[in-house]
Amino acid sequence: MAEESATAPLGGNGARISIWLKTLPAVFVFLWSTGFVAGKYGMPHTGPFTFLAIRYLVVIVLLSVVAAAMGAPWPSRKQILPIALSGLLVHAGYLGGVFAALSVGVEAGVISLVVGLQPVLTAALAGPLLGEIVTRRQWVGLAMGLAGVALVVRTKLGLGLGTPLGMGFSIFAMFAITAGTLIQKRYCAFMDLRTGSVVQFVASAIVTLPIAIFIEGFRVDWTMDFLLALAWLCLVLSIGAISAMYVLIRRGAAAEVASLFFLVPPTTAVIAWVMFHETLDALSLGGMALVVLAVAMVTYKGRR
Repeated sequence: MAEESATAPLGGNGARISIWLKTLPAVFVFLWSTGFVAGKYGMPHTGPFTFLAIRYLVVIVLLSVVAAAMGAPWPSRKQILPIALSGLLVHAGYLGGVFAALSVGVEAGVISLVVGLQPVLTAALAGPLLGEIVTRRQWVGLAMGLAGVALVVRTKLGLGLGTPLGMGFSIFAMFAITAGTLIQKRYCAFMDLRTGSVVQFVASAIVTLPIAIFIEGFRVDWTMDFLLALAWLCLVLSIGAISAMYVLIRRGAAAEVASLFFLVPPTTAVIAWVMFHETLDALSLGGMALVVLAVAMVTYKGRR
């Protein structure tokens, strides 16, 4: 797990661990960006909450086996509540909102733009809630990042915003992942990623499974596209990307980690260009460059 690399002492394999930590933000952004592509493959074959419920159940089984085999420590009763709440917001809240918005016709680019407000909201709340200081340079960087995301997804905005319900889902997703990130940073620094993630996915499954059964009928078209998308989302997103995000939250400021989400829409656009031959014009490329510069401004710590 990523946590072991992050917490191991620097000695012997110190150089290797240092390189891994330096590349972790790029790995996280790439893995997180592939979620939209996997969702595109899997969503036509089942309902959004059925898709998420199956995903959570599979990951619960996998991580439980890993935790048992490695003898990972389980959280105490007092520790379970903040861990479960953070996971509920990040998994059921954010992903549920995104998938629900997609299912009622909101364009992925519009959702990316709405969720792109998350770094700004996180920075605004990190001061009073976590005692973090957001500098003027970082605020400028956050504004530039939002502008860059708007340039990248602007072609999607002309296709309509979807229904008011869909936009409500998108806004809910943005608030959910912001709150989940802040709770994870403030109250879950002690969490073992193996057992803590099991608690978080169990909490998310408890919420999504009844919706999948009683509203969507738990109907699934078990095609190869769906199985491949499910496998990717379970192994790469739910275990790989989420573990990377939690390691980054543990080791960095909340606003700095949140700024990485500005990179997700441009990275998704590049993946879509490679896989689906979607066009990338000059303004989109300019928006990507602006986003990269913005994240650099937010995360730059100066010479040590």
